[in-house]
Amino acid sequence: MATRFLYATFSAERHFMPLIVALFALLVPRITIVVLWFITNWFQGVFNTVLWPMLGLMFLPTTLLWYSVVHNWFGGQWDLIPFAGLVVALIIDISPASPRRRHVETMA
Repeated sequence: MATRFLYATFSAERHFMPLIVALFALLVPRITIVVLWFITNWFQGVFNTVLWPMLGLMFLPTTLLWYSVVHNWFGGQWDLIPFAGLVVALIIDISPASPRRRHVETMA
């Protein structure tokens, strides 16, 4: 009985972990990319050169993370959900909301 409870707890924690990583990635995508680059092999086989991940790190970090998610979790197949996620990631990266927010806060 105790073994079943421990297994159920471990199983629930294992499925909960990608959600924590995804929330962390949305909050601080550049730190997430650096951590994934040095600690895991998440980007291995996604890009042929180091140039594209470095450009993604500088200019479009959320899009870079989503591209690697599509490569790793969806097998590189660009269907409706991966494409919709790409559009959302581009909107998050290109959105001018954060500079505008800083400007309004300094004027107030």
